[in-house]
Amino acid sequence: MGILDGKRVLVTGVLTDASIAFHVAKIAQEQGATVVLTSYGRVLNLTRRISSRLPEPAPVVELDVTSTDDLAALADRVREHVDGIDGVLHSIGFAPEAALGGNFLNTEWADVATALQVSAYSLKALAMAALPLMDGGGSVVGLDFDASVAWPKYDWMGVAKAAFESTSRYLARDLGPRGIRVNLVAAGPLKTMAAKSIPGFDEFEEVWNTRSPIGWDLTDPGPAARACVALLSDWFPATTGEIVHVDGGVHAMGA
Repeated sequence: MGILDGKRVLVTGVLTDASIAFHVAKIAQEQGATVVLTSYGRVLNLTRRISSRLPEPAPVVELDVTSTDDLAALADRVREHVDGIDGVLHSIGFAPEAALGGNFLNTEWADVATALQVSAYSLKALAMAALPLMDGGGSVVGLDFDASVAWPKYDWMGVAKAAFESTSRYLARDLGPRGIRVNLVAAGPLKTMAAKSIPGFDEFEEVWNTRSPIGWDLTDPGPAARACVALLSDWFPATTGEIVHVDGGVHAMGA
């Protein structure tokens, strides 16, 4: 028996088979879950192709988290495949180029607003869109990058991640009475498509190569994905508002 036997899980953010989200979907299926993916716009067909690489091809529903129409339609679109969901993975983030790369002091509000909407507010938007599907409670898990310090070149995405972390705590407070837990997994840097959009990503590599007490493999999303699956399961029934670090221990080490 798998730890997600009988569970229905909605997974966002599957763009390549190297992503954490893809590995969450894969391990979730291996652990007994029925998985539904979301995607949008020009990458919708890409997600459908990547879905075929899962142990069991998963249906893909359209969702742009900045679209009020898509958010309002999410429950009905998901119900075409499953009658409800027990877990949601939030794997969504974006900041315009002007908001990254050492341009912090010069970034205009429009670019900051985009980063905050897509990378932080979307957690609340997704949770509320999924709420009609979660009558029996469940788990919302988001993918994070430690926002307790200022990272080189990360700039306004770091601010967005700090807002993301705070959003998860308020959601944990307000959705807890409905039996819904909200937690984050703060993964170390991985060579994913998202990483390619971060200027100076090699500086993160240097930090992790020198400071992780147990080592860190930038090419292996498995540890972070397994943590997400564990939080989506019933094995953490009394844990909410938490940030689980899966980063080789770097967050706990001094400079």
